[in-house]
Amino acid sequence: MTGTPLTIDAGLLSPVRAGTPAEAATSDGAWLQAMLDAEAALARAQAALGTVPARAAATITELARADLLDLRELARLGRGAANPVVALVQAFTRVVADKDPAAADHVHRGSTSQDIFDTALMLVADRTLALLVADLEHIAGSLRALTEEHMGALMAGRTLALHAVPTTFGLKTAGWLTAVCEAKDRLRALREGGLVVQLGGAAGTLAGYVEYERLRHGGRGSEGYARRLTERFAAETGLSAPALPWHSNRLPVAALAGELALATGVLGKIAVDVQSLARTEVAEVAEPAAAGRGVSSAMPQKRNPALATLIRSAALQVPAYAGVLTHVMLSEDERSAGAWHAEWQPLRECLRLAGGAAHTCRELVAGLEVRPGRMRENLGITGGLIVSERLAAVLAPVLGKAAAKDVMSRAAHECAASGRTLPEVLAGEPEVAARFDRGRLDELLDPAGYTGAADELVHEALRLTATPSAPARRAAPAASTRPGEGVA
Repeated sequence: MTGTPLTIDAGLLSPVRAGTPAEAATSDGAWLQAMLDAEAALARAQAALGTVPARAAATITELARADLLDLRELARLGRGAANPVVALVQAFTRVVADKDPAAADHVHRGSTSQDIFDTALMLVADRTLALLVADLEHIAGSLRALTEEHMGALMAGRTLALHAVPTTFGLKTAGWLTAVCEAKDRLRALREGGLVVQLGGAAGTLAGYVEYERLRHGGRGSEGYARRLTERFAAETGLSAPALPWHSNRLPVAALAGELALATGVLGKIAVDVQSLARTEVAEVAEPAAAGRGVSSAMPQKRNPALATLIRSAALQVPAYAGVLTHVMLSEDERSAGAWHAEWQPLRECLRLAGGAAHTCRELVAGLEVRPGRMRENLGITGGLIVSERLAAVLAPVLGKAAAKDVMSRAAHECAASGRTLPEVLAGEPEVAARFDRGRLDELLDPAGYTGAADELVHEALRLTATPSAPARRAAPAASTRPGEGVA
């Protein structure tokens, strides 16, 4: 046996995120570091406003390192308070006291568990979304290259699983590209203003924080201190400042989960299309090959679409977890007993599944094998019926709409019954043969002539998605350097 503890969640049942950057960014260690980062940022914010000594804030920041604490012990002790922050504060205070007893008095000053945990939650989300957006950028780049390369590659458009009318692979990938860019922009906007710190104190009044400010001024308060502290805290973390504390207003979390569900759904659509097009009898695309990928334990001839399967599995799960986070918006009073606590694991699953799906999709589209020749072959398997809509439109002004529909329906049935192609059958229809010679019929039945506005739509998608990216997200002030960021 190896030395890996059997109690650790190693991703055995969630291979889509196993070993990905998103998994590390949402690990217990990363979450612990985010809580410590929140404690340190709070001390720095209070020091900036004069309610905590600068030296104490510096010491607290210096020692805010996950590796100085016992992660498993904190998890176990968290059962006592129903959240991990109480045990964290106690353990962290001891660490600070060992170096500077005076600084230890300023750990968690005026704060409450939810302020620290919710802010840490947003820090974890921010760091994971940075990875996710970067992967979506790479995915968009690969999809743009696929679209440009295969802009005119003819293929069968399929509706309800059957051949419908001709389309192009470029239009399909342009659809993927547009959706990925929309998801990326929405997540970027969320990072820019929707990830907010939590600062409310015991019941959303910031009373503890304000009281320390009053004591500093001999019992007289400083007008606007609560707002200034919230804004400074936000600046120290690199997050945004909310209008009010949101202890029981869980819209920020539900909105985050919703965006993650949408982004993962966009990736899931790509995965489902790849799975369908990679079927043995279709074989129009194939996943990038790699040693050990897609193997079957029983059938050596198989090369399963493993990457698409992983992405699809994530896209099927995230909406369910997001649903939990919508339900817990029904939080009672000024602090919920259970609803808040029910958020943590579902949100982590949303983050790491979405991040895992994006990292996996990045590999999928970068190496996707496209087979235009096979696409063209498949266009012909219905013997020309894929462009029967066009023939009905051309015949309608000549024969009348009802008569044209009757001719085409009769011809389609004859093709299916006899195995003959549509040009052969139509050549035997007197109403058609009298007006169109075989050359003209062949021209009308060429799939290349019936792709509608496909090229125009592709060019428009490329134009729209070529818009320069939004400016990089603002950085936190230099003073708020977060020790140990990204600890796994």
